[in-house]
Amino acid sequence: MPLTLDQLNTATQQEALQLLDGLYEHSPWIAEAALQQRPFQSLAQLKALLAEVVTQAPREAQLNLIRAHPELAGKAMVSQNLTAESTNEQAKAGLTNCSPAEFAKLQQLNADYNSQFGWPFILAVRGPRGTGLSRTEIIATFERRLHSHPDFELQECLRNIHRIAEIRLNDKLGLTPTLGNAVWDQQEQLAEFSEPGYKENGQLTVTYLTDAHRACAEHIQGWMLESGFDAVHIDAVGNVIGRYEALEKNSSSSPLSHKDHSPKTLLTGSHYDTVRNGGKYDGRLGIVVPMACVRELHRAGRRLPFAIEVVAFAEEEGQRFKATFLGSSALTGSFDAAWLDQLDADGVSMLAVLQQAGLGGADKSAALQAINALKRDPAQYLGFVEVHIEQGPVLNTLNLPLGIVTAINASVRYLGEVTGVASHAGTTPMNQRCDAACAVAELALYLEQRAAQDGDSVATMGQLNVPSGSINVVPGRCCFSLDLRAPSDRQRDALDADVRATLAQICQRRGLQFSLQETMRASAAPSDALWQQRWEAAVAALGLPVHHLPSGAGHDAMKLHELMPQAMLFVRGQNAGISHNPLESTTSDDMQLAVEAFMQLLEQVV
Repeated sequence: MPLTLDQLNTATQQEALQLLDGLYEHSPWIAEAALQQRPFQSLAQLKALLAEVVTQAPREAQLNLIRAHPELAGKAMVSQNLTAESTNEQAKAGLTNCSPAEFAKLQQLNADYNSQFGWPFILAVRGPRGTGLSRTEIIATFERRLHSHPDFELQECLRNIHRIAEIRLNDKLGLTPTLGNAVWDQQEQLAEFSEPGYKENGQLTVTYLTDAHRACAEHIQGWMLESGFDAVHIDAVGNVIGRYEALEKNSSSSPLSHKDHSPKTLLTGSHYDTVRNGGKYDGRLGIVVPMACVRELHRAGRRLPFAIEVVAFAEEEGQRFKATFLGSSALTGSFDAAWLDQLDADGVSMLAVLQQAGLGGADKSAALQAINALKRDPAQYLGFVEVHIEQGPVLNTLNLPLGIVTAINASVRYLGEVTGVASHAGTTPMNQRCDAACAVAELALYLEQRAAQDGDSVATMGQLNVPSGSINVVPGRCCFSLDLRAPSDRQRDALDADVRATLAQICQRRGLQFSLQETMRASAAPSDALWQQRWEAAVAALGLPVHHLPSGAGHDAMKLHELMPQAMLFVRGQNAGISHNPLESTTSDDMQLAVEAFMQLLEQVV
């Protein structure tokens, strides 16, 4: 019989420890410490407490935990000395069926890794969905992590150990993240659509209104209909809209027609376009999670006193056209008519692309009329909420599956140039140089120091270039970029002022000239207090710690903030939270929690 949480809570300390035997390889001290904090409210809370025990342990204890694990396809497997849990995991990943070449490769990788780091390579080989990674995926991950910094790699091993323990705990309780698996599977299916030139290489690229983009829209539309939405359509810019109507007055099951505007609507969703060679979850997670909630409501025959409108925004990334947040801009009434005249890399206008997709109308005037009609009336809406993969390392580092977004950061960007005097590298004394590159390098170091003073501020010099530079010439020009972000406009403006003042001081001291061209400025979008509190209550109801963090990236919620209150929930990313990258990943267990949190949010509104 599967273990239950009640059993674990009521058992004696010794009995409970026996029930959790094998959770962490040869390391019962972890479960023993966590059991001191019974009763456990939920499985998610137990997992978080176990991870926290390891986090608080001394480094030597952490190293001993890592060293307690066997090598992948190593001597213990060959000699059949693995624990039952490790045997099952390595078998599910097919490591017991390695070809001679694969086995030899893994043995060499094990040796190289141990030599470099001093501990065995740890990987949760049952993977993000729990069904097992392929041997090809395992070897590729092994090779990639060989190049990690030792401090990072130690923590990555611990994170994988927590994932192993999570799956083992699921097995003990006989639990499967059914909703999370469904969300996972839909995103895998959606990732099958990619553009020519990328698809052949196993890369995901879906830009605005390409064939791959339109195929995604059709699939999302079909899933919404299957999930029980009352009305689904693709609007004039390619957004896929699904509505689940509110409970009819004086009825326990009948939906209220959208024509009766008395109950308001909760708006949610995210985007389904991608950057080039991007990840599977950026944006798309925020579409599939609320769809899963509507599907569960429909299965239960349940209506809420408000309608739910899920929007799969057609464009957020600005990849094909320079029209970032195109889909959400249409809903806020800020769609720029000039966008329709923009040309893509093949010289095709946005208007023509819309018309080819059957969305544009007879001419520009008709297209604009249809797009302008998409603007939402804020009086009809409760607000906008968005679920999104974090796209950063914070939750991953903290071993937390969910986080509450406090604000989407304000930002400003510049393209800059410092001008000095190009001169001979061998004949110009150091105290007589006007080196433009050294000035920019000095500024880059200042960015690092200044942003760190604010805690949540970030500053990046992503581009630094010496035009026509030569190895034996003191740089006379240096071009660079600045990207400054902070949780509030005030904090950003202070950072901005300090950076510009410091650049001026550096150039004056060095006898240089500079210019700065502002290319973008966006205001912060602080989360609405009430909706943030609802997300907090939803996460707390799952037994998880409530952690707050700002969003350094822009999101569709940033646009909807112009029209209605908004708040976001972040879901932990794997692989140090990397995003806009094929390594972008999260687990079906974390997706399950995101669905459960969203359902809890709906209950907060009821």
